[in-house]
Amino acid sequence: MADSLVRGLLLVGILLLLIVTIILKKGRISMKFALVWYIPSLIIVLLALFPNFFEIVAEMFGFQTISNLVAGALFVILFLIIIALTVIIAGQTTKINLLIQEVSMLKKKVNDNEK
Repeated sequence: MADSLVRGLLLVGILLLLIVTIILKKGRISMKFALVWYIPSLIIVLLALFPNFFEIVAEMFGFQTISNLVAGALFVILFLIIIALTVIIAGQTTKINLLIQEVSMLKKKVNDNEK
């Protein structure tokens, strides 16, 4: 891999790590969402530091080119992100329903006390 590409990947990976860390410290995202960004950032840094690693992994899994490995890995990562977000949405839906029920009961108590 060319030196300029290695330096570019290293720079992009480190910048992503710094940006996510700053956003996390400001409290704009939670740790579980930060992990979604930390993992690809670390993979980019690893790719820059060990460029032959992905060639070995591609051969091990039977991919003919590294780009096919990357596309397959991205496909799997996107599915995992979709599953994680679906679980979060389901949990939020349950919490919203509980809050609606509690607010309804409180409104009923207030109305009963006013009468």
